Amino acid sequence: MYALDLFLFNAINGFAGHWLTLDFIGIFFAKYFEYVLLFCLLLFLLKDFKKYWRMVAQALVVAVFVRFVMVEIIRRAYFRPRPFVFNDVHLLIPYSANEPSFPSSHASFYFALSTIIYSYNKKVGILFYIGSALICLGRVFVGIHWPSDIFTGAILGIIMGFVLTKLFNWVNFSQKAAA
Repeated sequence: MYALDLFLFNAINGFAGHWLTLDFIGIFFAKYFEYVLLFCLLLFLLKDFKKYWRMVAQALVVAVFVRFVMVEIIRRAYFRPRPFVFNDVHLLIPYSANEPSFPSSHASFYFALSTIIYSYNKKVGILFYIGSALICLGRVFVGIHWPSDIFTGAILGIIMGFVLTKLFNWVNFSQKAAA
C-alpha cells in the first residue's frame, strides 16, 4: 500500500514547484477554496432561509462531528506523519510536522458536507463533491497529505454523511408521526 501511496503522491506533487501559475492554483484549492464552499452555504441561507436552514444546519453538524470526533479518535489511535516529514517533497505551504496526516480532516469535513447537500439537492451536491475533490487534490499537490489520507477521509465523510442523513430522516419522520 505504501508503494502505491508514494507513487500517487509523487505523481501529483511532482508537478509542484515548476510553474508559478500551477502552484498558485494548487495553493488556492488547498488553502482557500474551502471558504468558497462555506460561502455557498451562506448563499443558500440568504436565498431562502426557511427552505434551506435545515440542510445547512445538518451539513455543518455532520461535517463538524466527523472532523472533530471521528477523525480525532482515529488520529489518537494511529499517528501517521505527513509526507514532507521523511520524504523530499515540494512543500508549497508551511505545515506542522507534529500534526497527524491520517485521515485528512479536510476530506472528511467537506465530503460529509457534500453528502448532506447531495441528499437535499443532487445537482448542487455534485458541485460540492467536485469542490471537495479539488480541495483534497490541492492538499496532495502542495505536499501535506498522502493520497490514502484523502481517500480515507473522503470515505469516512461520505459514510458518516449517509448514515447521519438516514438518522436525521428517521428522527424527522418519527416527530411528524408523533404529531
